This record gives sequence, C-alpha cells and structure tokens, in this order.
Amino acid sequence: MELKTGKLYMINGPVVKASNTSSFMMHEVVRVGKIGLIGEIISLEGDRATIQIYEETTGLRIGEPVQSSGKLLSVMLGPGMIGNVYDGIQRPLEVLRSRSGDFLKRGVEVLPIDFKHEWDVEISIKDGDTVKEGQIIATVDETSSFTHRIMIPPGISGIVKNVRTSGRYAVDTVIAEIDDGNDKYNLTMFQNWPVRTPRPYKERLAVDEPLITGQRVIDTFFPLNKGGAACIPGGFGTGKTILQHQFAKWSDADVIVYIGCGERGNEMTEVLEEFPELKDPRNGKPLMERTILIANTSNMPVSAREASIYTGVTIAEYFRDMGYHVAVMADSTSRWAEALREISGRLEEMPAEEGFPPYLSSRLADFYERAGKVAALGNENLGSVSIIGAVSPPGGDFSEPVTTHTKRFTRCFWALDKSLANARHYPAINWLTSYSENIGDVKEWYSKTVSKDFFKLRNEALALLNEDDRLQQIIKLVGEDVLPDDQKLTVRAASLIKVGFLQQNSYSKVDCFASLNKQYEMLKIMLVFYEKARELISLGVAISEILKGSILNTLMRMKEEVSNDNVEKITVIGKELDSFFMALKKKYSGKPHNM
Repeated sequence: MELKTGKLYMINGPVVKASNTSSFMMHEVVRVGKIGLIGEIISLEGDRATIQIYEETTGLRIGEPVQSSGKLLSVMLGPGMIGNVYDGIQRPLEVLRSRSGDFLKRGVEVLPIDFKHEWDVEISIKDGDTVKEGQIIATVDETSSFTHRIMIPPGISGIVKNVRTSGRYAVDTVIAEIDDGNDKYNLTMFQNWPVRTPRPYKERLAVDEPLITGQRVIDTFFPLNKGGAACIPGGFGTGKTILQHQFAKWSDADVIVYIGCGERGNEMTEVLEEFPELKDPRNGKPLMERTILIANTSNMPVSAREASIYTGVTIAEYFRDMGYHVAVMADSTSRWAEALREISGRLEEMPAEEGFPPYLSSRLADFYERAGKVAALGNENLGSVSIIGAVSPPGGDFSEPVTTHTKRFTRCFWALDKSLANARHYPAINWLTSYSENIGDVKEWYSKTVSKDFFKLRNEALALLNEDDRLQQIIKLVGEDVLPDDQKLTVRAASLIKVGFLQQNSYSKVDCFASLNKQYEMLKIMLVFYEKARELISLGVAISEILKGSILNTLMRMKEEVSNDNVEKITVIGKELDSFFMALKKKYSGKPHNM
C-alpha cells in the first residue's frame, strides 16, 4: 500500500491540523514533523485531518510533513509483555530510557516486545489440523508464575501447514502457515489489535463469582464480581492508590494490569519501586511475574493519557481470551477525563457540565463496558476482565460529572471518606454511602463456598451500623450518658464492627489479607456477642458489667491474633465468650431488673 504525506497548517499544543489527507483514515497512526512525532487522526473533513499527538510538540512548525502509516492505533500482544512498564501507547519505558537517557527523546520508535529474545515454545498442533479463531495452539512459560497461551488471531481459520516442532523461537518466527482456501496466513507468536475496538468473544456470561480481595469491607459488605466494574471515589489523601495496591497484590486475579493515568510523578515512582519488590502471596515469587504496568504521569502529554486506559483494557482482554481472570486498576479516571477536557477545548468543541465534553458519559461507558466474564473464541476457556477505576473528585464532591457518570456504569461504589482517612481508619470506605449491586449475583456462590447464613450476618451488621449512625446524631446533641443501656450496647457493638472488623492494617502480615472463612467467623462471633449482651440487658444487667470483662478487647484484637490458617482459634474465643456470658447470667439470675 502506498503511504501518503500531508502537510501541517495549524498547531495548537497536542492538537494539530494537516491538509492533503483525503487518503488517510480515522484513528490512523501518523508520524508528524521532521522529528516523526507519534500522532492519531481524530477527525477528518474533506482533505483536512485533525491529529492528536502523543508527544511534546514544542518546536513543531507549519508546513512540516505528516506521514501516513496505514495502521490504526494498536497494541502488540505476545510473549514478553508480563513484567514490563509501558507508557500510554505501549512503548516500553526501560527501552526508551536505554536509548535516550533519563529524559526521553521525542520521535523514538521502539517495539513493545523484544523480537530478539527466544522463548521455549510447546506447540500443540500438527500439519493438516483444522484450526479456528481464538484456538490455543502453543504455550510459553513467560515467567515462573505465568504461562502465555498462543492463540489464533480473531478472524483467521483454516488448515495448518509447515508447523514447526516445539523449540526455542523469537516472537516473530513463523511457527505455522494457515490456509483458509483463499489466502495463506503466516502465524507468529504475536498479534496486533486496535485499542479502541473491543476484542471479540463467543459468549458473554453471567458474573456470579466474586473477585476476592482480602479486604473485609469489600468482600463481606460490598463485593465485586469477577468481570464486574467498581468505582473508588475519594478526595486527596483518602487512600485510593494504597487500596489499589492491595487489590493488585491480594486479589485472586491471574493477571494484573495497573494503569497510572495522569497520577503525580512521586506516586507513580512509588508504584514502580514497590511493585518489583512485592512478593506474590500465591507462590512467594515477585508479583511483577504476572503484572503489567502502564505509567503515564501528569507531566506527560495529555493525548497519551487519553489513550492509556484503552491500551490497558485491550491488553487485559487479550489475557482474558486465554482463559485468565484479569484485574485492571485505573488510577485515576479523573485525570483521564481532564485530558479529554483539554483536548476538547483545543478542538473548540462546545463544552458541557464543568467544561467536560458532551461525550464524557459515552467514553466512560465504552471503557467500563469492556469489563465482563466471557466464553473465549475457539476454546473452552472462561476468562474475565474486572475494572476498578479510581476517581479523584475535586474537593471530594461526589456530585461532579466524572463521579456521577461513573456510577451509572459500575455496580460497585466504594466511597472513600476524608474523616475516616484522617482518623487513620483504613480502608477509608464509608459503609453508609457505599453499595454493591452484585449481592444477588454472588449470594449462591457465598452460600456454597462459605456459609448459607453469610449474607444474613452481613445484613444484620449493616442494620446495626445504620442504627449506630442514627444514635450518633443523638449523641452529638445530648451525649451518650442519656441513652438507655440497650442503645449504649448498640453503639459499642457497632464500634466493635467498625474497628475490629472493617478497619484493616495494610502493613500487617496477619491483617493485610483476610480469607473469606476468617471474615465469616469474625463477623459471626461479633454478632453473637451483641445478641448475648442484648439478652442480658433485657434481664436487667447493666452494660457496665458486660463491658467490664476482657472479652470485648479479645474480639477487637482477633483480626491481628488469628491468622488465616488458624481460624479455629475463633472457636476457642467463642467458648470463652460463652463462659463469660454464662457466668454473668448466673451471677445476676433472680436479681431485680434494676441491678
């Protein structure tokens, strides 16, 4: 195909316009200027094109050439991605650094995957086999923690010929030929896919299994499905990034794709320094052996920030198609929306609420709706993409457009509270304003896997917390001393759940992750305490007598003293609880009710 050349006639920051582009196509990647800056066509009108450039445009001049590539903005998918750190358009930052130093040069073209490295490939097809799109035909042990499954690209099927034997090959080696009767296709270990087009699948499935995070407030109260989408809104300093770090480390996803979208440089530096040091709790090996990082800090070009979330979710869909469960962390979509707003302003588009473009809602929908659990093409594997998007509303105002629209497309809303964060309550998820619409979907799974009364206990605990919120309004006015003993007990029991259950220590070896069994047993014994205490108070026992013992402190310390592999210890605490209340009941049985 003959590539055409246009000419710049307008430059406005990252947005430029070129003439003589009638043969160019929408969303095509182009090289702009003598330096060869990477850009993407976002508008075509007659023979004129509007281009957003993914690099700094300083020094660009009117009249410089715009070179067509004939390709859409795409990612390269194949062995070698795991453990890599990319920028917003999938350029490996370490390779860029080796070529241009600490300050990245513009116009540098690098491949996302190392074509020189050879992999041990186990090929599972032979000459004469009929293959179909999405079929897994080879495997590569990409890391000691992850097996890469080589698939037939979508849209290709036929009879294979000239199949190589298993051995060591580079990713661009032709390992087989596919003949569909009309054309022949050379099959390599990598494929390209346009980032703005969702990858196809056989069937979309019901999301009926939770993504286990080990965070009690989420797994017990506001669960997220595998294949679901969640929103974490919170102001500055409320712990969004730390919470996403915990998800990356502890969630039971097979692959983690972490997108640092417009975050501050020091926060992204933390991620880049900490992730290689983190140990995978599954096998004790480095967590980076099943993680991909996309770093696009706030001082990088805004256009690349806009593209970064599409790059991340397309990579996630690729691993989903292999039959893996993938978790995508987008931190933060507010910075992404700000990039949209800046580009829209330079395009002189009519602004909508708070200056955001009118299509903000549809762009958010395009992103979050790429989450899901699917049956993959060409194989029997089930895979999922779960998206957890952080939102940074200015001043913690959840009524601003990004938060409001995100709530429409996510079924989990984990609202971070500034007052909880200031009180060092982690995770600072407000249990009164957060919600999950997935309860009905996962109820059966929890009943079979954990206990039939799991959600009964959850509902009782939430009712207790809501009653405590009502009582706190009274306490603010007249103080706690005027409350009757049964209401004082409600306040103390709610405090036990808030501090002893909902609050976790992300730096504690015991408390940073809680298994579902531990979560269930902890909540169960806390509610047993509440019920037994209520019974005694109804018999006239003063609450001061109930709180005098050490049992409440034992329940408070349970999260740190009971490990996930020693949950039976809670049974011992339960016997101690029974003995305490039995002794108290015996002591006050037969006494007047005003004792």
